[in-house]
Amino acid sequence: MPPESAYSWGLNRAIFYAAAKQGFRGASSSPGSKPSVAAAEPGASAEPGPREPYRLGDEEAYRDTSAEELLFTIGDTTQTAAEFERQVVARFGTRENFLLAWGEAMKVMESYDRATLESRRGFFDTVYRPRRDELSAAWTQKYSPSSTPVETQR
Repeated sequence: MPPESAYSWGLNRAIFYAAAKQGFRGASSSPGSKPSVAAAEPGASAEPGPREPYRLGDEEAYRDTSAEELLFTIGDTTQTAAEFERQVVARFGTRENFLLAWGEAMKVMESYDRATLESRRGFFDTVYRPRRDELSAAWTQKYSPSSTPVETQR
């Protein structure tokens, strides 16, 4: 995928799995409320407007059919490269830091076959879960914006 589409896909999947981990809490069924994340996934009911599923391996997300490029949506929200920058890249402090972490992640990915990487369960169990805490801690230490301690007044 081109970078814009890859960022959209990655952010879409991150949002979906974060919501799934929390059990899709906070979904509202009141009139006029935005659709829940659960309702935005393939096979769910009460979807707003026409949806066009897109498959990558055995993962599936909805395309934004109004966008010229390949972008993905959850509910009525399109995940864009700008949103990826705001929600993901910013956590690394600078784009350079993000790219360094990205390079580390790519080295990990290169050691696995395509079938594992395209399998939802294979990727999660074999690639992601065994490394997520270790990489998160290392990247937080190396790349997150440092917080300046506030001196206490006596």
